[in-house]
Amino acid sequence: MQSLGPILIFDVAAPLVAYYSLRSAGLSSVGALVLSGVFPAFGIALGVVRRGSLDAIGVLVLIGIIVGSAVGLASGSARLVLLDGTVPTAVFGVVCIASLWSRRPMIYRFALESMGPDTPKGRDFADQWRYAGFRHAFRVTTVVWGVAFLAEAAVQIVIIQTASTSVAKTTSNVMPLVVAGLVIIWNISYGKRGRRRGELARQAARARGESPPPMPEESTT
Repeated sequence: MQSLGPILIFDVAAPLVAYYSLRSAGLSSVGALVLSGVFPAFGIALGVVRRGSLDAIGVLVLIGIIVGSAVGLASGSARLVLLDGTVPTAVFGVVCIASLWSRRPMIYRFALESMGPDTPKGRDFADQWRYAGFRHAFRVTTVVWGVAFLAEAAVQIVIIQTASTSVAKTTSNVMPLVVAGLVIIWNISYGKRGRRRGELARQAARARGESPPPMPEESTT
């Protein structure tokens, strides 16, 4: 996953500065929205150069930028440009929830991919899937991420429909960072609680003279 610095620059600060500067210069809302979308696309391109690959989230964001720009330019509607920007968020939420019926939930797959499935750490991490507590933790985490992103998309749609274009543009750039930050904070807290519960179970097993259960490694993605 991207570090915070590039996200703040390319996904928040630069698009907002560009949008308000272009509007002050007399450009239309649609034109300013389309041109401000260049910065997130450039940030994704830099990430591809650094990592050598394009991840699923980057693909969704690029599709949203391209489709939103095309629809906005064709229709002249700033709201349609902003509404198309919510599509990647909603799709990610749906995919997270749908992945609960697949062999591995989405957040587990992201965690494994970030470690590298062929690295020693990745192989150790994948081996933990045999433990029920580990599987449960990643299913819960995937549900929380999915619901959070769906809720974010729903709130942003309401804002786009009821607020000014400038307000909707600001929230569309800031809200994803806030929501992701809150979910990550929850994720860290949930992981710590799980490790504490695991340690208590090990202590209880040792007190009974039993072999303590393993402590599977958990990830905060």
